[in-house]
Amino acid sequence: MSVLSREYFHNEVAAFEHVESILWPNGPVCPHCGNNDRIYCLEGVRSKPSKKNPEGVERHGLKKCAACRKQFTVRMGTIFEESHIPLHKWLQAIHLMCSSKKGISSNQLHRVLEITLKSAWFLSHRIREAMRTGVFDTPLGGNGKIVEADETFIGHKKGFEKKGGGFGHKMTVMSLVERGGDVRSVVLDRITKKGIGKVIADNVHHESRLMTDTAAYYKKRGFAVASHEMVNHHKGEYVRDDVYTNTLEGFYSIFKRGMKGVYQHCAEKHLHRYAAEFDFRYNNRMARGVNDSERALNALIGVSGKRLTYEGPDFV
Repeated sequence: MSVLSREYFHNEVAAFEHVESILWPNGPVCPHCGNNDRIYCLEGVRSKPSKKNPEGVERHGLKKCAACRKQFTVRMGTIFEESHIPLHKWLQAIHLMCSSKKGISSNQLHRVLEITLKSAWFLSHRIREAMRTGVFDTPLGGNGKIVEADETFIGHKKGFEKKGGGFGHKMTVMSLVERGGDVRSVVLDRITKKGIGKVIADNVHHESRLMTDTAAYYKKRGFAVASHEMVNHHKGEYVRDDVYTNTLEGFYSIFKRGMKGVYQHCAEKHLHRYAAEFDFRYNNRMARGVNDSERALNALIGVSGKRLTYEGPDFV
């Protein structure tokens, strides 16, 4: 049986029950006052009549708090809030984005989910925001562990012209990966020794072995790590014992195939969300025992507190 035959992908009541079981594992919590004691379920309540729905639409999952007397659903305070898209279609979209290794375009979501292209584009960005942590409290690596650092250039910066053979007109993504562990990507305004040094200092454990290529901004730098070893790609050197950056090269191959082949164009202001999407799928990969359904579940856990409006994100 197909995973997409699960009831919560097609039934709105089941969709609310599924999301509630994940976001409220110990029972409903009022988003207005935080009360989790006396919460009432309101059944049969419908929205105001409209031309499209003369009898109104049933408000699934509606609850009322006995403490503050306010109504709410599990959508409040999440990426689903104030969305007119049915919750079961949100769950379909999350699963499709999490199970597509190189991503799925807004045009494809628009056709599959039978929603407008504008809604599909907005929905996909909200899901990327749910995938993005935005906070990196734990450094990568550790005693005896290896962290690779590299960067890639993609797209075209708005207002920048190509000059010579440089990459100044392109957007820059720097990534760090702990072998066998997580990848972490950062969008840089421009690539400099100072910027590279700060990213490494903020994200790499001081007892790690750091692996890079011989780009100028890595040379003659006193990074606060146990050791810094380089491979010289210009001389055809890609592997020297356990010194290489091939883990990141593999990650970038998927990232660039997705960005060029699926998404095709990305504005600089949205690049950090696309990078977070690819980071999320890599960090929740099959090699670490995470299947498609579990990956979608992990994304769903991240929907709280990350509303994204047309004006801008509430979560930075």
